[in-house]
Amino acid sequence: MPGLGYNRSNYSMKLLTVLTYYRPHTSGLTIYAERLAEAFARRGHQVTILTSHFDKSTPREEMRNGVRIVRAPVAFRISKGVIMPTFGWLAWKYVAENDVVQMHLPQFDAPGFAARARLMGKLAILTYHCDLLLPAGFFNRIVNGVVDFQNHMAAQLAHNVVTYTQDYADHSPFLSRYTAKLTPILPPVQLPPAATGAVEAFGQTHLTRERHPVIGMATRFAAEKGVEILLEALPVILKQYPQAQVLFAGQHLNVMGEQGYFSRLAPIIKKQEETGHWTFLGNLNPQQMAAYYPNLDVLVVPSLNSTEAFGLVQIEAMLNNTPCVASALPGVRRPVQMTGMGKVTPIGDAAALAEAILQILAEPGKYRRDPCQIALPYDPDHVAAEYEKLFEKLKKS
Repeated sequence: MPGLGYNRSNYSMKLLTVLTYYRPHTSGLTIYAERLAEAFARRGHQVTILTSHFDKSTPREEMRNGVRIVRAPVAFRISKGVIMPTFGWLAWKYVAENDVVQMHLPQFDAPGFAARARLMGKLAILTYHCDLLLPAGFFNRIVNGVVDFQNHMAAQLAHNVVTYTQDYADHSPFLSRYTAKLTPILPPVQLPPAATGAVEAFGQTHLTRERHPVIGMATRFAAEKGVEILLEALPVILKQYPQAQVLFAGQHLNVMGEQGYFSRLAPIIKKQEETGHWTFLGNLNPQQMAAYYPNLDVLVVPSLNSTEAFGLVQIEAMLNNTPCVASALPGVRRPVQMTGMGKVTPIGDAAALAEAILQILAEPGKYRRDPCQIALPYDPDHVAAEYEKLFEKLKKS
């Protein structure tokens, strides 16, 4: 749907955003950071992104949509993390140049940036996206413990911690320790309008059957996303809708740390692919996503643990009048609960997921709402303005 328009702020600040991965990496965290940074830039602020140079095909420094991106060299990786020997030096340089330092957690380097911000009289703001829960294993337990310790250090040093929803904060062992410095701000969600004829062309290209429903899942192929829950639910759906098809949008091959998970489910998915019931679309750009959602009858978010804090794709789908089925995870359940556009099901319950999908397919009109009313609190300009209010409040305190 069309953007809601952008207003310039009454004042200009210099904002430093620090996160481990930025574009071209695609995740809910990087999309959030990108939308917010570009909204700040449109509102007249000077925005710098400091991140890792994990993809050597990208430039070390560039301007993109009004945002300066600086990428630190990567020496090597540890699990999903990266080691950047010059990051500490860059931290001193860029914290000194800016008024506000925003860190996106979970992030190993956050305490150092928060401490530098405190020493230099800058505002230190954490945006907490989700808990970090790595796969089982001795080494991953060590990594989890270290990152958890680092996150707590950062939260103690920061002036404020932003979370998506109070629901997630109330159930997070991490966030519940910092209620005195906690501010819920809904995440930025925006899609461009689909080009003329793009929705129809997308359907003609990717829908393999004349009769559907079409079930969407838009995410990285990762264990915490609950792909197997949809796979277990699919046979029940196919009994009632033999022509049903799943369109999976997002990276599914060579996802960092998830190759074993994909290999385990690949034989099951291959059978569904061969019969036309499952299609991998790969990563889609925003214009393609705008054509993707209207082709769906329902979007599913069957996530399994607190590494998922909201599910931005739910709002993207709702803006295109597509209802959703979400698992009952704190935060993840809130879009459906706030809008009534779908169903919430118990975590990891494939039978309940199938039943919820069937209920929505039976009465689709019951789960549709006015997209314009849903859009406003998630508009990036509105979200940036909420952050500005927080900055002003902290400056006065």
